[in-house]
Amino acid sequence: MLLRNAGICFAILLLAPLADAPAHAQDVPGIEICTVEKTMERRTSCLQSNVDFLQKTITKLNLDHQQKLDAAARQIDALKTTVAGLQKVLGDLQAAQAKIAEDLKKKQDAPAPKDAPNKDAQK
Repeated sequence: MLLRNAGICFAILLLAPLADAPAHAQDVPGIEICTVEKTMERRTSCLQSNVDFLQKTITKLNLDHQQKLDAAARQIDALKTTVAGLQKVLGDLQAAQAKIAEDLKKKQDAPAPKDAPNKDAQK
């Protein structure tokens, strides 16, 4: 807590000399408070500036979100392709496993050849 307060005090000390510097007006796009304007023309201009800023912001955000949606759609398609490939591999492995199990069962169920000596007979 003490370190945090010290950091705030340090920041205030660094910014204090800037408070005395003369402020130069800049035309920075953004929302302005139009109620301070005295004349109707300046208020109308201020409001129109706000509307223009908001429309540009909405357009930019729509574009950004559409790009994100398109990227997500491409990723979903890639994942669908991957899943389809994995399902095919899994099906192939299951078929191979079933074939091996079937072959082993056939070997176990097959009668012993007549030429082979009987283990019980040898004893």
